[in-house]
Amino acid sequence: MKVHDGMYTGGRWTPAAGDDTIAVVNPADERVIAHVPAGTAEDVDAAVRAARAALPGWAATPPAGRAALIAALRDRLAARTDEIAATVTAELGAPEQFARQVHVGLPVAVAGSYAELAAGHPFEERIGNSTVLHEPVGVVGAITPWNYPLHQIVAKVAPALAAGCTVVLKPAEDTPLTARLFAEAVHEAGLPAGVFNLVTGLGPVAGQALAAHEGVDLVSFTGSTAVGRRIGATAGGAVKRVALELGGKSANVILPSADLAKAVAVGVANVMSNAGQTCSAWTRMLVHTDRYEEAVELAKAAVAKYPVGERVGPLVSARQRDRVRGYIEQGVAEGARLVAGGAGAPLERGYYVAPTVFADVTPEMTIAQEEIFGPVLSLLRYEDEEDALRIANGTVYGLAGAVWAGDEAEAVAFARRLETGQVDINGGRFNPLAPFGGYKQSGVGRELGPHGLAEYLQTKSLQF
Repeated sequence: MKVHDGMYTGGRWTPAAGDDTIAVVNPADERVIAHVPAGTAEDVDAAVRAARAALPGWAATPPAGRAALIAALRDRLAARTDEIAATVTAELGAPEQFARQVHVGLPVAVAGSYAELAAGHPFEERIGNSTVLHEPVGVVGAITPWNYPLHQIVAKVAPALAAGCTVVLKPAEDTPLTARLFAEAVHEAGLPAGVFNLVTGLGPVAGQALAAHEGVDLVSFTGSTAVGRRIGATAGGAVKRVALELGGKSANVILPSADLAKAVAVGVANVMSNAGQTCSAWTRMLVHTDRYEEAVELAKAAVAKYPVGERVGPLVSARQRDRVRGYIEQGVAEGARLVAGGAGAPLERGYYVAPTVFADVTPEMTIAQEEIFGPVLSLLRYEDEEDALRIANGTVYGLAGAVWAGDEAEAVAFARRLETGQVDINGGRFNPLAPFGGYKQSGVGRELGPHGLAEYLQTKSLQF
C-alpha cells in the first residue's frame, strides 16, 4: 500500500495543508491500495492562487504553442498506457482490456483532438464592422467523477488549456490515483508551472471550496444531478460560469422495422459496459408490443454472455453496490419481472452486482425514472410510435439515446423528436469530436470537439 502526501500546485508536488487522508480501495477485492491527502479549503486556495498567477502568461501563449504542449501531454499519456490502465483497473475495477481501449485510448484521442483544435481554431472573426475576439474565460475549477477517471479529466482540462485557461482539478475521491498520474504526465510534458493544478479531497470539502472560490471564473462539474444543483447554485450565486454534465436515463428505441436481434445485442452491451457506470447508458429499452417477448428472450440470452468478474467488473464502492442492489429490490417490489440477475451477491468478495434484466417495466416505475448507475436494463413495451415517443421523453433527463429502424430516414425522423442531447442511429459509432451533453436535468453546456472548446471561451467585440 502506498501513501501519497502531496498536491500538485504551481508546477511541483507540495505537502497538503492537513494530515487527513482518503483510503483508495480496490473494488474487486475490497483491499486498501493507497492513501491520498484529503485536501482542505487551504489547499484549494493555494492551487487557485497558482492558477491565477499562471493565467496571464498562458493566455498570451500563441495557440500553436498551447497546441504543441497539449500534443506533448497526449504523447506522455500514450506512453504510460500500461501504467494508467493498470491503475484504472485497480481503483475502479474496469476489466484490463476495457481499461486500455476505453479508459486510456479514448482520452488520448480526445487530447490529440484538442491539440489540433488549439492550433486551428479561429480565435478571432470578423462580423460587419466588428472584430470578435474569443478569449479564455480565466481560471477553471474542474470537478470530475470516478466512472471514467482519465477521460473526464481530459474532456475538461484539454479544452480549457486549448482555450488559454488555467485549471485546478478536484478528482473523485474514489479514483484519485489516475488523476495523480495525469498530473505527472502534465509535468513531464513541460506545461508552465501553475497552468494545471491538482487537489485531491472530498466533494463537500475540497469540491465545495473550489466551486465557491472567488478566484475561479468557471466551474465544470460532471456527476449526479443532485450535486450538480448544489454546485450550480454556488456558482450562480457568485455569477460565475458553470458547465454541468449530469445524470441520464437514456432510451434505446427499437422501431418495428429494425433488426431486433442486433438492436437488442448492442443495447445490452451498451448497458453492461463499464458495469453500467455510464451516464449515457441506454438503460431503457423500448420495444413494440408485437415483438416484446421476443426481445425479452434475446436480452436474456445476450446478458448471459457477460460473466461477472470477467466482462463485467465490480462497482466502484460498497456504497454504490448497495445503492444498485436497492434499486433492483425496488424493481421487484414494484412488480417488474426479473428475467436475469438480481440483488444477490454473485461473488463472495468484491463490490459486484449481477448483470440484471427486467421485463414488464412500466414508465412510472422507479427503475424506469431514476438513474441506477449499474448493470441493470429495463425493457418497456409501447403500442405505437407516439407512445414510444411519450415514454422516451417521459423522464427529467435528456442526455443520450438510440433509435433503430430498417430505414435510416425513419430513425432520424424519430430521433429529431427526442428531447436528448445525443442519439445513436442504428448503432452509430461514438464520435469524440461531436458535442456531448444533455437537455433538461442532464446538464448545461457541452463537452468534446469545438463545442467543448467554446465552453471555455468568452467573447469581446471591437467596433471599427
